Amino acid sequence: MFSIATVNVNGVRAAYRRGLQGWIDTQDPDVLLLQEVRAETSILTDHLGDGWHVVHAEAPAKGRAGVAIATRRPVEAVRIGLEGAAPASGGRWIEADLLTPDGRHATVVSVYVHTGTADEPEHMALKYGFLDVMEKRMAQLRELAELDGRRLIIGGDLNIGHTERDIKNWKGNLKTSGFLPEERAYLTRWFSGAGWVDLGRAHAGDVAGPYTWWSYRGKAFDNDAGWRIDYLLADPGTAAEVRDVTVDREPSYDVRISDHAPVRARLDI
Repeated sequence: MFSIATVNVNGVRAAYRRGLQGWIDTQDPDVLLLQEVRAETSILTDHLGDGWHVVHAEAPAKGRAGVAIATRRPVEAVRIGLEGAAPASGGRWIEADLLTPDGRHATVVSVYVHTGTADEPEHMALKYGFLDVMEKRMAQLRELAELDGRRLIIGGDLNIGHTERDIKNWKGNLKTSGFLPEERAYLTRWFSGAGWVDLGRAHAGDVAGPYTWWSYRGKAFDNDAGWRIDYLLADPGTAAEVRDVTVDREPSYDVRISDHAPVRARLDI
């Protein structure tokens, strides 16, 4: 059994204060994909402790959205960033190559796509630009997998709800960034012709949610008025090996690790 989880920690120091270590101890993932780390690499490694191999793409400015990969298995290669991504983009990308327990190569990715603002065209152009170069790299990874048989898993906060099942209040967000038709079209392409499997939806089925993000404002968490914007994507061969996918939603508002819930997959490897 091999497990991989993605979680937007909304600041790793804050997440540890709220109980992230307890979740790691309980679930014991082999690979942990983190977004919005908001700390230097030394702080991240100090919090994780021994037994982890950590690679981290720190954000250029302190307090912004860095991404990281922590794995129990040695990392063979690391690639940070996306060719062609605008320097001003808030998107972040890091990928790592490693060996899975059965000796096969795998490439795992942690990605953060920034939120965007629907009424600010320049801001949305940066988001679409990042999605464009991300889509190009995803196609390259699929080509590599077809050549050498590696497993592919991309996890992270895409800040896009794909369909009406992915947002509780979808009618009220039709003109909101995160649910615009232009944004959703990217996911439709990835999950249809581009050969990527949305593991969360594949295992949840045709149901509302399960949501992965709830605003800290009001009673969004208590009312489960959330968005499913955190994803695990895989190539079809890897997806076929997935036993289950779980959203680790905390039982109550006061014990939340972050405004996002971890999304976790277990593979029969």
